[in-house]
Amino acid sequence: MEPMTGFDAYSPKEIAERVEGAGVAKARTPLLSLAMLGMLAGAFIGLGSLFYVIILSDPGLGFAAGRVLGGSVFSLGLFLVVVAGAELFTGNNLLAMAWAHGAITTRDLLTNWAVVCTANFAGAAGLAALVFLSGHAEMNDGAMGRAYLHIAAAKSSLPFWTAFFRGVLCNVLVCLAVWMALAGRSVTDKFVAILMPVTAFVAAGFEHSIANMYLLPMAMMLQAAAGEPVQYAGLWRNLVPVIAGNIVGGSGLVALVYYVIYRRRGSGA
Repeated sequence: MEPMTGFDAYSPKEIAERVEGAGVAKARTPLLSLAMLGMLAGAFIGLGSLFYVIILSDPGLGFAAGRVLGGSVFSLGLFLVVVAGAELFTGNNLLAMAWAHGAITTRDLLTNWAVVCTANFAGAAGLAALVFLSGHAEMNDGAMGRAYLHIAAAKSSLPFWTAFFRGVLCNVLVCLAVWMALAGRSVTDKFVAILMPVTAFVAAGFEHSIANMYLLPMAMMLQAAAGEPVQYAGLWRNLVPVIAGNIVGGSGLVALVYYVIYRRRGSGA
C-alpha cells in the first residue's frame, strides 16, 4: 500500500519499489500507446533542446553562464516527460531494475527499449521538421541556425569512446533525476528533483541520445536548405556510441546499483 500523502519524500527503498512497479507497467503498455507516448517524449526533449539552443545562440552570456542557464531551460523536456506523461528511452533504462528482479523478461526489456527509442527518434525528428519549416533558425539574425550547425558539427566529430563515456555520464544524471522525481509527492517536488541533475549534465557537455535526435536532424535540414552536402554518417557516428553509453549509465550505474542495494533478494536494505 502506498504511503499517505504528506510533506516528506518517499524513502530510497520506497523509490526502488516504485521504479520496479513502473517498469512492469511500462513493459505491459500496449504497442500503439507505447509508440505514441514515445513520440511525445521525443518531441518534449526536442522542445527542451530548442530552449537550450536559444540560450546558446547568445554569446554575450559567457561560457559558464550560458551552459548553466542553457541546462536549466533544457530541463523543460524531462519535466514534460515526467509530469505530462511520455515514454523516454533514457529514463526507461531504469527498467533494468525490474528485469534484474525477474519481474519482466529480457524480451520485454529489449522490446520496450527498441520501440521507445525508435518512437523517440520519430518524435524528435518530426519536431525538428516543424521547427525548421517555422523559420525558427532565422531568429537573432540567423544566430540560431549557426548555433545548430556548430552544435551538430561538434557532436558528429566526437571520437567513439568520448561520445560513449559522455553518454554514460549523461544518463547517470538523467536517471537520477527520474529516480528523485519519483520521490516527490507534488509537481513542485518533481520540478526541483529534475532541475539540478539535468542542468549539470547539459552544462558539463554530456551526451543525451534523444536530444541529439532533434539537434542533428535540425542541422541536417539547415545544411540541405543552404545547398550544403548533408553528412548522414555523422548522425549515426554520434548516436551509436551515445545510445550505448546511455544504456550503460542508466541501467548499469543507476538501476542495477540500486537493485543490488534495495531489491536483491536477501539485501535486507
